[in-house]
Amino acid sequence: MKKQADKIVEILKSKGLRVTPQRFAVYSNLLNRQDHPTAEQILISLNQDGPTSSQATIYSSLQALRDVGLVREVLLDEGVCRYDANIAPHHHFQCNKCGKIEDIAWEQVEGISFKGLRPGLTVESYELTIRGICDCCQD
Repeated sequence: MKKQADKIVEILKSKGLRVTPQRFAVYSNLLNRQDHPTAEQILISLNQDGPTSSQATIYSSLQALRDVGLVREVLLDEGVCRYDANIAPHHHFQCNKCGKIEDIAWEQVEGISFKGLRPGLTVESYELTIRGICDCCQD
């Protein structure tokens, strides 16, 4: 546990961020989950044992982490911003029944073609959201 904490401090400092308890807690929380939480879900998770952070503090911590490239915003639902500490290129699968979000490795999706784009458009990046029914909801 101490090793992980030291690693988080090292990462934050290497990105030029001041290590505050709130930034540490938000980044640590994101590193230890796979569910692509909203800021509200992070706030609830961090404040389970008593209020320690405000919503404004969570948002400012997320913005600082995003600005230095440690987390990314994931927009899967209209008007809902989720956060992900997995900054490697990847896609997402979202279950239409339960809403669960799962990472899909970049190399698992093949055959994307941009030949049909009108001339003058240059693709710099893309990300797919695949929607369907997860194995838990198929019963």
